[in-house]
Amino acid sequence: MKFISLQENLKQGLFTVGHVAGKNINLPILNNVLLKAEKGNIKLIATNLEMGVVNTIRGKIENEGSFTVDSKIISDCVNLLPNKKINMELKDRSLVVDCENYKTKIKGQPAEDFPLIPEVDKEIFYSVRADEFKKALSQVIFAVSLNESRLELSGVLFVLNNNAKTGGLTMAATDSYRLAEKKLNIKTNSEEEKRIIIPAKTLQELIRILSGAKDLENMEKDDEIKFYISENQILFTHGSTELVSRLIEGQYPDYEQIIPANAKTKIKIDRAELVRAVKVAAIFSKTGINDINLDFPASKNKVVVSSVSGQTGENITELDAKINGSDNGMVINCRYLLDGLNNIDGEEISIEIIDNNTPCILKPEKDEGYLYIIMPIKQ
Repeated sequence: MKFISLQENLKQGLFTVGHVAGKNINLPILNNVLLKAEKGNIKLIATNLEMGVVNTIRGKIENEGSFTVDSKIISDCVNLLPNKKINMELKDRSLVVDCENYKTKIKGQPAEDFPLIPEVDKEIFYSVRADEFKKALSQVIFAVSLNESRLELSGVLFVLNNNAKTGGLTMAATDSYRLAEKKLNIKTNSEEEKRIIIPAKTLQELIRILSGAKDLENMEKDDEIKFYISENQILFTHGSTELVSRLIEGQYPDYEQIIPANAKTKIKIDRAELVRAVKVAAIFSKTGINDINLDFPASKNKVVVSSVSGQTGENITELDAKINGSDNGMVINCRYLLDGLNNIDGEEISIEIIDNNTPCILKPEKDEGYLYIIMPIKQ
């Protein structure tokens, strides 16, 4: 194997795939990145057996071949080299890295020992603008469960269909205390409805890749992300990068039935003001419970945010709001509330509540495709 590529291309490619190659004691080759030069393409590949990332970079291949080296060592080495052409050549079970006056030899392992990345059929596709998709993911992913005892809740539910009413793609995530749902318009050539659960770790990696994608020559101007689904795998493609991951097996809970239908009180309030008031109240909430009181006296058109702690003190803040319906109130987890408020766009938000025993709904004023639900703390 022998090829030449620019330092910035190698640096970007190694950044894209290197995060997936972790510290695996049982299977050390998973700490490596596979360099593959064949059919005119230079590919960098990493996997942790749950997911795999492939990044194709530009360069000139002199001899085809493949080899694996420690991901951290090659990344650290390439990042420190000057922004010039780098020659890489396989000699005596080592990768020789040559750039101007720098010459490095990195020991590695044969490519035959590296696990295969699953192939996913590309006949049926789903496509969406990359920036919209990345933003939508970040609006739901924070609500997934970190406890893996219920495996299906450690992923994000994707419901895919061609129905114009639901926008084509509905994403939902819940840890059974709160729930985030986002609807997006997507393009697809499929008529069939699909329900799949994608591991949160895969989607976090996808967000990281999309955040780090630079508009390099090989990144193509058409900034869409496409994905393809097989029986138990999903493949995402964006520019010169492919991310393939297993899906979570299991039945996602029928969360739609807990979305309250008939609110008794509807509140419209400035989002930034509410965030500030909740943060102040959080200082005086009980440790571990994070409880604050929200009161909605309809006659006053005010939202009262308050908290009391026997050890630190108390706080009451009154905020102007528009309130329709009856007097109401609830005790709520301030951290869950802030998570929702920080992921809602726009200056004004609406809150809908039935009573202090049922979930409350937060919605952006201008985005009909997003909602966030929090269970109250029952007294």
